[in-house]
Amino acid sequence: MANGQQAAEQNLAAFTTWASSKSDEDFKEYVHNGKLKRAEIASECLFSRSALVQNPAIKKALESLEDGLRERGVLPSISTPSNKEPQQRDTGVNQRRMDSARLNSLEQENAALRAELKQAKALLDRHKLINEFLVETGRMPR
Repeated sequence: MANGQQAAEQNLAAFTTWASSKSDEDFKEYVHNGKLKRAEIASECLFSRSALVQNPAIKKALESLEDGLRERGVLPSISTPSNKEPQQRDTGVNQRRMDSARLNSLEQENAALRAELKQAKALLDRHKLINEFLVETGRMPR
């Protein structure tokens, strides 16, 4: 079990790794009221939200990240409040991708079953004819 200082260092490393893996477009999804959403950051970094406030190194890194994003125009400046709605993250994209793949596989399976059913019906019709001929004549056709 790590002591508090080691946990703080691990949390800082997780935060810097998370921040470096995101592009400006990715950060736009985290904007809320002119700041980055703390709860989402904490959940993706796998530490508690309080670490963003209580750990001075993470707090400073987050402030410098937000300042850099403001300079690049990703976040609105502090002096001008944002009047427009924050962009919503499309959380259902993975579900739609999985649904699409499942639908595709079910359609393929359905097409295969339809072809098999068509063959079975043709075979059944042939056997019905043979059976009728046998019943009427008592002989097997060639």
